[in-house]
Amino acid sequence: QVQLVESGGGSVQAGGSLKLSCVASGLTSTNYCLGWFRQTPPKEREWVVRMFLDSGIRWYSDAVKGRFTVSRDNAKNTIYLEMNNLRPEDTAVYYCAMKAGSGCPVTPTGWHFWGRGTQVTVSS
Repeated sequence: QVQLVESGGGSVQAGGSLKLSCVASGLTSTNYCLGWFRQTPPKEREWVVRMFLDSGIRWYSDAVKGRFTVSRDNAKNTIYLEMNNLRPEDTAVYYCAMKAGSGCPVTPTGWHFWGRGTQVTVSS
């Protein structure tokens, strides 16, 4: 069973930076897609970054492109989300997700494993 644990959230002022971590355990291969999503109720959960673990091919949403960077440390089974030039509209709970097999959907539907999330708050 894959387990995901996020950390690194916090409160920052606009223009600041945070680096989130997602520690993954129970992975049986690299044939997974990794996703970072975020949600501010009552909005729907939205994707931020998607990345195939085996190829490293990645996509960023238009809202974060140029400001957020995803990276990984295979030795630590950890995926990072470095967030720079943060804006108040980036305030949300950020979730790490994994999907086994092919495909890397932009919607929350179809992802097999989720972490509990970490809160990011950006003040103006």
